[in-house]
Amino acid sequence: MRIGIDFDNTIACYEGVFHAAALERGLIPADLAADKNAVRDYLNGSGRKDAFTELQGYVYGARMDLVAPYAGFAEFVTGGLAMGHELFVVSHKTRHPILGPRYDLHAAARGFLTARGISGEGDGRIAEANIYFELTKEAKVARVGALGLDVFIDDLPEILLMPGFGEATRLVLFDPHGSFPAGVADRPDIAVARDWSEVAAKVLEAVS
Repeated sequence: MRIGIDFDNTIACYEGVFHAAALERGLIPADLAADKNAVRDYLNGSGRKDAFTELQGYVYGARMDLVAPYAGFAEFVTGGLAMGHELFVVSHKTRHPILGPRYDLHAAARGFLTARGISGEGDGRIAEANIYFELTKEAKVARVGALGLDVFIDDLPEILLMPGFGEATRLVLFDPHGSFPAGVADRPDIAVARDWSEVAAKVLEAVS
């Protein structure tokens, strides 16, 4: 199989990262809740919306060292490759932040994948040639179609509901927080997985 995987919040887990980066920059009180939304709401509520926008660029561009892959993802990669499947990363993000220093966000994401042993040369790693960062959602979905992927995994229902996926592409919603307990709209064909062991069961073990 040819399996495609989104990057942000599907491979890369940002839990606690925005809180840590905001504390580092003196933007929030230490006792603020550690989730990203709490940081965003605090800064927006104190009239510093631009500070949060710049914080996102800082995290995605300069502090990917604070980020870890979701638990079980490395095992999914090594297991899938060992079974002979082809793995791809297909995601979308702007090349540079909207505000602040002009970090290369694509290069930072690629660096994360390499540093975490997910991509690169050698067994058990996704080939560099199989990693795509597009500038728009539409280009991302078009890339999935052009690659002829058999499976695509993403954390955003809005992506999975976009037109452009091939009829033969199985879609999987990665939903670690159980935000969509009823599944995706009126699409019972879109599978839902809460963690990477469940993704493996639905994608890899189903064809083994």
